[in-house]
Amino acid sequence: MNYLIISGNPKGGGLCQDVTEEALRGAKDGGASAGTLLVEKLERCHVCGEGWGSCREQHKCAFEKDGFGAAQDTVRKADQLCFITPVYWGEMAESLKSFFDRLRRCEFGQNGVLSGKQILLVASPGGSGNGALSCLEQMDRFCRHTGAVIFDYIGINRWNNDYKKKAVYSAARAMTEGRKAGTTL
Repeated sequence: MNYLIISGNPKGGGLCQDVTEEALRGAKDGGASAGTLLVEKLERCHVCGEGWGSCREQHKCAFEKDGFGAAQDTVRKADQLCFITPVYWGEMAESLKSFFDRLRRCEFGQNGVLSGKQILLVASPGGSGNGALSCLEQMDRFCRHTGAVIFDYIGINRWNNDYKKKAVYSAARAMTEGRKAGTTL
């Protein structure tokens, strides 16, 4: 089992980093090989070829200077994923949104690299602690466009992180131990 955490965290440390470590620990304790893909160094979509460059026909980005192709291949090899992002103005981090925009263009439809894969969604608002729901909805739309199966939604902030970090750990572990979304316990 290959478990991949895609993080939109633009900084080291902080609550998002703590949550990422909990997800990694949970996945490994569940028996998976687990890793993290940090997307803050990848560029935004260049919308080449009048809106559809090589992404539509060849399922790869024409702009390869930043390592997007390697990141796309890492996602392809994952069996299950976890998306973790800080929340800015009720939305996911810009770096994660940009990565999703590029990935969606290359992997549009229900037969791409995420099709049928379980995904754990985690949103971590700072400041007021608001915005988790709208961010999770934004990630939900991306998952539905790409055919991913949402395992769970977790909003975590500085007021609830004592028990929500445990929930992230438990969800990652449950996934890697074989629990499927929609299975009644």
